[in-house]
Amino acid sequence: MTKRARVLPADYPPPIETQRELIKRELDAAQDRIEVGVAIVGGGTAGLACANRLLQLLADDPSTLERLGEVPVCVIEKAKVCGGHSLSGALMRPGPLEGLFRELTREDWRAEGFAFGEVGREAVYLLPNRRMKLRIPPPPPFRNRGNEVISVAALARYQERRAEAAGASVLTETAAAQLIVTDRRVRGVRSGDKGRGRAGEPLANFEPGTDITALATVLAEGSWGSLTGAAIREFSLGAGREPQVSELGVKEVWRVANPLDRVIHTLGPWPLRAGARNAQVGGGWIYPMKDSRTGEDLVSIGFVIDLDYADATTSAHDLLQLLKQHPLVERILGGGERIGWGAKALPGGGWWSMPKPVMPGAVIVGDGAGLLDTVSLKGVHHAIRSGVLAAQAIHGALARGESTFNAYETTLEDSQTGRELHRVRNARQPFRRGFIRGAPLVGLAIATRGLLPTGRLRWRRDDERAMFIGETSTRYPRADGAYTFDKLSSVYLSGNQTRDDAPNHIRIQREVPVALAQTWVWLCPAGVYEVAEDARRDGTVTVTVNYTNCVQCGAITAKGGRLTTPEGGDGPLYRLT
Repeated sequence: MTKRARVLPADYPPPIETQRELIKRELDAAQDRIEVGVAIVGGGTAGLACANRLLQLLADDPSTLERLGEVPVCVIEKAKVCGGHSLSGALMRPGPLEGLFRELTREDWRAEGFAFGEVGREAVYLLPNRRMKLRIPPPPPFRNRGNEVISVAALARYQERRAEAAGASVLTETAAAQLIVTDRRVRGVRSGDKGRGRAGEPLANFEPGTDITALATVLAEGSWGSLTGAAIREFSLGAGREPQVSELGVKEVWRVANPLDRVIHTLGPWPLRAGARNAQVGGGWIYPMKDSRTGEDLVSIGFVIDLDYADATTSAHDLLQLLKQHPLVERILGGGERIGWGAKALPGGGWWSMPKPVMPGAVIVGDGAGLLDTVSLKGVHHAIRSGVLAAQAIHGALARGESTFNAYETTLEDSQTGRELHRVRNARQPFRRGFIRGAPLVGLAIATRGLLPTGRLRWRRDDERAMFIGETSTRYPRADGAYTFDKLSSVYLSGNQTRDDAPNHIRIQREVPVALAQTWVWLCPAGVYEVAEDARRDGTVTVTVNYTNCVQCGAITAKGGRLTTPEGGDGPLYRLT
């Protein structure tokens, strides 16, 4: 196999039997299980919006509250704290959060520490190369005046406090390892074992998992959630839909000497390699974050790339370090200090890739339901709205003594979220032809507000893109530890909590063609995958998996591997992302 040989990741599927391993088909005895009213899997913005709205409704409906038992609402979160695995840019459209907590002002948001200022000024730049910039009028999707710069990790922690105060039971450091399905209905989830060693052997502190049964289950796991994927297969929720595709974002938070006075977005072709052969599409952001509690001037900077690329040496983390070499960025970050880092995959398919969000006994909210507008880089307000709508549908059904939640699907499609996503349903697919060739059609879709192009533009799975070893990596800057950084020091900054002797939660084939191995090495922002430096340059090589580095970004699932649920408490501990 030569350097230019191409390999399909889909030809090397991960060693996992999804339905056998992730679906539990019988209930434990009643005395051995925990019974709750509504089980919400995931303590991010969508899941906690659902919990808070549901508790608001139950406060005015004591009879339904009583029927839900001693634990009416239970949030199950695998991180050490809610929001510990949450990351976004993030510019949030304020409406859904204002509607959820009507008594709060935006100044209250900032005082609580999850919001950092309203967008007043903005700029969009084309970057032809590493020295030049061309300012353009912000396209409609990039007009953000009036939106709020936030941290989704901090927002989730605030939502957690509100939910607990209202009566929710929040189980952090608890992984939902299996979806319980009996008689073609979701009955709840089984929590994962804790205290197993590298080989799966029970340690001295071993605790077995427990069945957590519920009248309604809400899957709020985010992008590439293990149980969400199993549910989509089990109930054929993706039938008639396009495959889900993904993007990967890497973010840094900087303390800067001088305040940034505007929101900035950057478009290519630089730092990507233009042309359909490399198939690279992405862009950057730089957002001001004024901490009203400390007075510090912070900046959120990040880079997002579609995971449909073909050059195996494409690395979102290293592209962000390269972006920082541009004079536009150097003037903003110069003299500053990096204080936060993280990475996360996000769903990129939009309207045509959204799975059916309801099934017997359960619903899907947030990123797991594909509710992200990757044209405008907006998903937080969709996540909150979906959680609110799910809560209202579940409460309505339970109050009537019903057990189906189909109203959620209807209200979601008819909501502002449905309208916004439908409007850009064909606006991203043309970029699969390459940035330059696809840009005119993308512009047409935006200018006509979705009227053109007509019909249904198709997606192809990211693992069906043939990979080759290209030359993107030859341009990455060397880490200096002060302004540019390697992956391992970045993992340390994420607050990674994974213990060294934890079981491996990543599934890949270990003996694969070198082009696929290098794809995984460069793809992972946390340096999880390694190939020996003296490994052969063609043919098959052995991949080493340093799974304790993993920050749960989920990108490997898009390119031929599978991220499964880790032990509860493992993974990053994000605070400002």
